Amino acid sequence: MKPELINSLKGYNSKAFLSDLIAGIIVGIVALPLAIAFAIASGVGPAAGIFTAIIAGFCISAFGGSRVQIGGPTGAFAVIVYGIVDQFGLGGLATSTILAGIILILLGVFKMGGLVKFIPYTIVTGFTAGIAVTIASGQIGDFFGLHPDFSTPMLILGEEYSKLPGDFLPKMIAFAKSFSTINLYSTIMAVICLAFIFIWARFVKKIPGSIIVIVLATIASVLLKKFCNLSCDTIGTFADGSAHFSIPRITELKPVLPDFSIKTMIALFPSAISIAVLAAIESLLSAVVADGMIGAKHDSNMELVAQGIANIASPLFGGIPATGAIARTATNIKNGGRTPVAGIIHALTLLLILLCFGKYAAYIPMPALAAILINVAWNMAGFPAIKALIKGQKSDIFVFLITFVITVFVDLTVAIEVGLGFAAFFFIKKMIDLSEVQNERQIMTGGIKKDQPGEDLDIPQGAIVFEIEGPLFFGTVRKFELATERAQADCKVLVLRMRNTLYLDAGGVKALEQCKQACDRKGITIVISGIHTQPYMLFEKSGLADLIGREHIFDNINSALEHTRTLLKN
Repeated sequence: MKPELINSLKGYNSKAFLSDLIAGIIVGIVALPLAIAFAIASGVGPAAGIFTAIIAGFCISAFGGSRVQIGGPTGAFAVIVYGIVDQFGLGGLATSTILAGIILILLGVFKMGGLVKFIPYTIVTGFTAGIAVTIASGQIGDFFGLHPDFSTPMLILGEEYSKLPGDFLPKMIAFAKSFSTINLYSTIMAVICLAFIFIWARFVKKIPGSIIVIVLATIASVLLKKFCNLSCDTIGTFADGSAHFSIPRITELKPVLPDFSIKTMIALFPSAISIAVLAAIESLLSAVVADGMIGAKHDSNMELVAQGIANIASPLFGGIPATGAIARTATNIKNGGRTPVAGIIHALTLLLILLCFGKYAAYIPMPALAAILINVAWNMAGFPAIKALIKGQKSDIFVFLITFVITVFVDLTVAIEVGLGFAAFFFIKKMIDLSEVQNERQIMTGGIKKDQPGEDLDIPQGAIVFEIEGPLFFGTVRKFELATERAQADCKVLVLRMRNTLYLDAGGVKALEQCKQACDRKGITIVISGIHTQPYMLFEKSGLADLIGREHIFDNINSALEHTRTLLKN
């Protein structure tokens, strides 16, 4: 495990630096509105988003296992962070984020980067689409300029709320109840900004339209307020109700130590798991996409360590969770970034913007940020992937839908757990359906059988050959038991052909032991043919090899049948 930055600096030259410099500056400018928007969508101040992009972005590039990964706050965390802040406050968010960072480092150190590949594609598609819906729906208030009145608690679904609810359904009801407060000016601005972003993307590929929208919308908002007395919510009014808000300078920050009491850590551990899992999945998916774009290969374990370092450092300075950002990573690649130096320059660019122009962020209109986030949600939803899934098998559609619905209406962690449960269930069922114990279609009792092209089986009278198709595990044991019970009536030797049995579990071992006991009572000898490595190793460890007799275990059917003839003669 070695940071990719060290590998990239070998043979590094001025031409590579110039390319990384241009890409890093462009990505830094692009990341500014996204960092602010994701922070506000997460229920924290806009400064938290920029601090996260600077600190976490630097750490991910400096210590990561990918050459071009750009890290920072992403929309996927908005749902989780909003819920944590709503329930535990900013201190709870810092604690859960640092715990998540520790978990990520441990995953990397113990080389668990490959485990993310075991999360089914249907689940990833489901919770990604669910998060996209949650992000988009959360922008309804800013998009239309709504002002829900919580001066007196609002009754929603039998529960009183003194601020905007974090859950999807209560939030939608709160917006619906306050739709009479719609601001037509905010709505028009948001619609124009959203349309501009979509149109811009059709003609300009390298630079996202979000940064252009922020600049133009901010200028228009200031001018329209001054000359036409038209106003809408801005970051300044969002932050403290005044137009004099400015983002604190990084030099004014002091490290914040979170609460690490046992009680707090136990309460926040599920949230930390959610952050760690999401950070691992999104960062490694982003790294895989980046690999395909530049023809390289990332170190998944080193990348997890870097994500962990970033998520420990970020909350100490008021930041939020961070991970690899696919859109910013793609922007980096398209603009010529080829080493982690570009990611470091991106973080330094954000730092310079913060120090020199941070005070002007107060004038950025909220409808413009809402339009940017709705565009992010649209791109994040993955409509082509969903369309392809719907054309597939019913089990995949069900896993996708259940993950999607639970992500939107319940919780991301629960969605992943339930999705994994159903995916495992359907996988086991499929394995059971595909596994067979055959003695009619492919195998016969006595005579010569053409089992497959080029193979003649001379099976002697008094012997039965059974072929086990597929894994012999707890789900297929009953099929094996029923088949062998029917076969034990008229034979002296039972040959179990296991050439297509690549996997055996404790349930399969137990079934074989019971089959051996039943055969012993009837004076039938069991011969094993074509056993693979994993089943044989389990034979050895469980003592089944000695129980059956090592002299009755063969690696091919011809040797097994020759031994069978010898047994029948005796």
